[in-house]
Amino acid sequence: MSSLITEDEIRHESQLVWLEDITDLDYVRQSLDRLPDRRRKPAYHRDGRMVGYAVLAPQAKASRSSGTFRRRVFWLLPHDRDAQPEGLYETGAPAEAVDPRTLEAGTKGYKTERSEGGPPSSAMQELGITLPL
Repeated sequence: MSSLITEDEIRHESQLVWLEDITDLDYVRQSLDRLPDRRRKPAYHRDGRMVGYAVLAPQAKASRSSGTFRRRVFWLLPHDRDAQPEGLYETGAPAEAVDPRTLEAGTKGYKTERSEGGPPSSAMQELGITLPL
């Protein structure tokens, strides 16, 4: 879950690679996966689709016990808001979801009013303010 990811666990990220345009996505799910390398596009074994992934810097070290690297993967399930706007997540978002516009390499990101399915208040819209939740 994204709430369990700490900045320390992702400090060796050098970039985020997006496999599709995230402009219209209210949220993406993020998880830390054990992967065999630092850079390549990971295999994807969930329902739904992978939206992006993190690339690690050369100084990132593999686990001594497994030889794998913990890297973030960003993904969506078939019942997420982008595919079913009036479905389960018409409002609210999964626990591991964050607004993709708040993500950067080494930054875990956060939920916003948009990711939770609610539009910002009219006053906030007029002022151009978006607050994290």
